[in-house]
Amino acid sequence: MRMTHAQMYARLLASDPAFNGRFFTGVLTTGIYCLPSCKARKPRVENVQFFPTCEAAREAGLRACRKCHPDDFARGADPVLESIETVVAEIRANPAAFPDARAIVRRSGFGATRVFELFRQHYHETPADLLRRARLESARRQLLSTEATIARIALGVGFESLSVFHENFRRVFGLTPASYRELNAERSFTLVLPPDYPLPYLRRALGRDPQSLTERLVGDVYTAAVQASDGPALLTLNLSPAVVQVELSRGSAVEAHALAVGLLGLSQEAASFARLAKKLGLARLVAGRAELRVSQTHSIFDGLLWSIIGQQINLAFACVLKRHLIERAGVPVADGLYAPPTPPAVARLSASDLLPLQFSRQKADYVITTARLVAEGKLDLASLHTLSATRAERTLLAVRGLGPWSVNYLMMRSLGFADCVPLGDTGVTSGLQSLFKLEERPDIDATRRLMAVFSPYRSLATAHLWQFNQPTPP
Repeated sequence: MRMTHAQMYARLLASDPAFNGRFFTGVLTTGIYCLPSCKARKPRVENVQFFPTCEAAREAGLRACRKCHPDDFARGADPVLESIETVVAEIRANPAAFPDARAIVRRSGFGATRVFELFRQHYHETPADLLRRARLESARRQLLSTEATIARIALGVGFESLSVFHENFRRVFGLTPASYRELNAERSFTLVLPPDYPLPYLRRALGRDPQSLTERLVGDVYTAAVQASDGPALLTLNLSPAVVQVELSRGSAVEAHALAVGLLGLSQEAASFARLAKKLGLARLVAGRAELRVSQTHSIFDGLLWSIIGQQINLAFACVLKRHLIERAGVPVADGLYAPPTPPAVARLSASDLLPLQFSRQKADYVITTARLVAEGKLDLASLHTLSATRAERTLLAVRGLGPWSVNYLMMRSLGFADCVPLGDTGVTSGLQSLFKLEERPDIDATRRLMAVFSPYRSLATAHLWQFNQPTPP
């Protein structure tokens, strides 16, 4: 459909990345052409001319913007992103080679402000935060795979002292380094929760579908059927205000630890987001739940199914559809619980299997065709964890049936990216309406503008907005 000048100008003002490549913006007063999403200062409408291609803009005498690089986008290249990805790969491979964030800036070749901006945009973290996570991940792997002393590992990955290492490791992983190393020989373990962890909100998240076929919350005992590395298993969490006891019926305690840390959201920067909200004068957003986290799905594929099934329907009906799919393709484990279906199991289905189960033809098609992409290795879900947020988002948006809401939901709830907004989500828009005392719920453009102040913690902002209009859980 041909867009009018006014429609294109509106997308320009919204910095809408969905229209990158559909047209290019020429600013006649500066002689520059840009992508619609360019973050440069917005020109006046009378100074703008729109072009279908970069070639057309150049023929009009304009030159490419050095901030958004429209020519690179048009030919499918992104050298700035590739440069940052190269630096991040080096950090993750050898974090000790980077003593601090200043070393990252020097290696990148960009200025400090630009590096900070690019890391937040593409990795949803500051350079210092990404470096700290890389050190912790390297140490975690070495604790399991080597017999080196804890002190040697800590200093070897770049921590300045053993005490700083212990503090950071326990905060992110809920265990001391020594306890984590013992997981190789354990069947169960106990995680330490951060002070003031809002356990009632976790219970609400874990028990959101009382009739779930894959998970069950009875009092403070949470049981979930999961697909472990060596087959379906039962994961059990005994919840208490200070600690959580974890056990997996089969498989390794290391695997159970990763599942539990994800469910509890221990690695997320909840305290940092709470400080930001208070600095913005929005302390009421985090009141009573400053340590709220985004509970992660058991697997990326499980989150992928949720993101497709939950499109444009309410939670209750999404739960019904998910239960029907699990009955059809899941694996019975024990006590009436089913392990979620695997990609091959869903890929073997046809639309005729799902239509009688209340799936629309389109939703059934999206679920099955996406599962086939995963089963055939054309969509590598496991690799998404290692990509930049930008690369992961582009990969997922290229999948038929996945739009901005689905992709951001999946990135937030299954991949752990920190700066996502499921645009169009009614829980987010109703929360924003109440938080900012708006006369009506914001549209997508207004949502994007209002949520910008919470960057780079918009995933946590989303979690708080989901709870903002809800009663306090008992």
